[in-house]
Amino acid sequence: MSSEDLVRLKNGAVIAFEQYGDASGVPVIFCHGWPSSRTMARLTDEAARDLGIRIISPDRPGISGSSLQPNRKLSDWPQVVERLTDHLGIGEFRMLAISGGAPYAYATARAMPERVRAIAIVSGAVPIVDLVDRQGLLRLYRWMLALYQRSPRLLRKLFLLARPILSLRPPVRLRPLVLKMLMLQTCDEESLRDSAAFEAVFESQRRAWRESAEGVMTDAQIYAQPWGFPIEEVRVPVRLWHGKQDRAFSARLAEDIANRLPNCEARFVDGAGHYSLPIRYMRQILRDLIYSGGL
Repeated sequence: MSSEDLVRLKNGAVIAFEQYGDASGVPVIFCHGWPSSRTMARLTDEAARDLGIRIISPDRPGISGSSLQPNRKLSDWPQVVERLTDHLGIGEFRMLAISGGAPYAYATARAMPERVRAIAIVSGAVPIVDLVDRQGLLRLYRWMLALYQRSPRLLRKLFLLARPILSLRPPVRLRPLVLKMLMLQTCDEESLRDSAAFEAVFESQRRAWRESAEGVMTDAQIYAQPWGFPIEEVRVPVRLWHGKQDRAFSARLAEDIANRLPNCEARFVDGAGHYSLPIRYMRQILRDLIYSGGL
């Protein structure tokens, strides 16, 4: 199943979403990474169909098909999820977040514990601005955060300059070169050689950039701000999956989050990186998620 639709919020803005997996299955709200969009959930489609799971994947505001909402906060997101699930007639649900989607899953679980049965966090982002030592972050993230704090106008100009390039779809024959240029971990590069995985990851990024640099920038600002709540207030069951070779957010940072969550089971996977973990282990991640806390 794959279908595209829109839901209108109370303020008149629209949220675009797409569904994957089993239309009558256990509902799971998917939180895409950054920079990315709703079609990243293609990574779940085959496993979700086999396991009887319905994946609902919305674009965040300003991303791809969703209306831009300037100055939005992380705390605004649970209301979006509430409107989306009410629109679809869904009561209780689970959530799956990859990378930059993690703060959105945590915020929703904290705000709606009576409806969120469990969340799975895969290669998840951490509260960056709260870190005393940022060495566990990807160097690019450290550089962007420093530039945002010192010269946000320059960072904005760089985003605008990057958009025409990052909106392009590389020809199939150039994909190996693209992967080499990214200087990924070996496990991540090998996983992304799979055509379906490459499409899910990079096409979702391209869609985000193609719509507007403004939307990507607004989404990025969320990570440069305090989340607005301590992670200890997330009390629903959390399944935290993290690759030991993750360079975007080190396993050390993920371990700290796992230790602070009151109801967390963490799985640190040897030989897995930031991308290869959700690509290679999606079936196990989804199976574990739907059985956490019972059906």
